[in-house]
Amino acid sequence: MRMRVEFNADGLTLAGDLRVPGGQGPWPGLVFTGPFTGVRDQVTGLYAARLAERGYATLAFDHRNWGESGGQPRRHEDPQGKLHDLRGAVSFLRSRPEVDAGRIGVVGICLGGGYALKFAAFDPRVRVFAGIAGAYNNPYAMRSGMDYQEALASLTEVLERQDRGGPVEYVPAVAEQGEAAMPGDEPYAYYGSERGASPLWANEVTRASVLELLTMDNMMGGDFLSPKPALIVHGVVDRFCSPEGAEEVFKRLDQPKRIVWVDAQRHIDLYDREPYVGQAVEATASFLDEHL
Repeated sequence: MRMRVEFNADGLTLAGDLRVPGGQGPWPGLVFTGPFTGVRDQVTGLYAARLAERGYATLAFDHRNWGESGGQPRRHEDPQGKLHDLRGAVSFLRSRPEVDAGRIGVVGICLGGGYALKFAAFDPRVRVFAGIAGAYNNPYAMRSGMDYQEALASLTEVLERQDRGGPVEYVPAVAEQGEAAMPGDEPYAYYGSERGASPLWANEVTRASVLELLTMDNMMGGDFLSPKPALIVHGVVDRFCSPEGAEEVFKRLDQPKRIVWVDAQRHIDLYDREPYVGQAVEATASFLDEHL
């Protein structure tokens, strides 16, 4: 059963979909956070639906500034705000009679993998973490292979113009050619096609969001998650969320932990393609059944 719900975070109203298995509860609960620019009827909704079928009450929601949730500027990446959203989502889920408040996990896909890791590390209400095709951003990795200071200066100029009263500046989220926050054929193959079509999604993102991606440190959650169980599911080939990043997180984690490699050749294979999604769901459900 799926129902549209609303809950609050920092005075903002966030919209979500609560899915509850049939039968007698209360059920262990899962909160989901997903890809950069994503909304709840895309990747997180798919995984939430599949794991609800496996006996979990699931909450996929739109983060602040995205989809049907409140917040300004629209379509702006707010790392600290997203962590607060996850806190509000857990509070809401724990309040539901269908949910066992003592058995809460967080699942992150793509950029959400890093947010879920960092959030789970510092919120004692969360008992288990799972990251699927995760982007575990940290500034050390982001600055390699680029003129980091030049990028920071350029993006800070954007914010200065906005601070002085200029309009919020936007770039396309995806484009096959030309400037975009996620350039190239692979992101476009999902977001620019029927695969990722959603009335809640728009092909734009604030230019300043890129600064947030370059400066956030979500990898450090791996240093603090212990002794909570952690699962990493990742494709063996991933041009956007590197397998090396997944391996680095796994090294930082203490037991109990598990890493599962899926024979996916593209990052977006784990968004919606079989057999990859099915393999990720099976690995996640198996781990959660054991630890949650």
